[in-house]
Amino acid sequence: MSTRDGDPAGLPGYWIRMLKKKHSPSVSRRKPVRPVGKPKTIDEYIAKVSGEQRRALDELRRGLRSLLPQAEECISYGMPAFRLEGRIVAGFAATSKGGSYYPFSGSTLASLSSELKGYSSTKSALHFTTQAPLPPALVRKLVKARVAEG
Repeated sequence: MSTRDGDPAGLPGYWIRMLKKKHSPSVSRRKPVRPVGKPKTIDEYIAKVSGEQRRALDELRRGLRSLLPQAEECISYGMPAFRLEGRIVAGFAATSKGGSYYPFSGSTLASLSSELKGYSSTKSALHFTTQAPLPPALVRKLVKARVAEG
């Protein structure tokens, strides 16, 4: 077996030193810096959306805000969301054809499947268009079901 830089395993000396190096508990671990352009607030997110999409997302946001007055607005997974008692209970995002509503639960949409006929959905998202935004009554049912899940 050949050796490189005198290392018995043939690994470059740099890597051996890195493997042997002990991490000091006093070394601070930095949080990753947010890339420029990522929204930090719902207002910043919506400001980057234009036209009818913006109107539809604003309307959905107002509806969620009225249904969840105690919730904190935040950005979660890069999208606007509402946090209630420490857990995300609703979110939304702009899409190429309109928007999506996210209950942040794998069972909310399934529990209301009969109410969602006519909408495109996945296990975790309900999609809508700017021409046919989600009706306030449906948003109310979605939020009520999600909050009841705990």
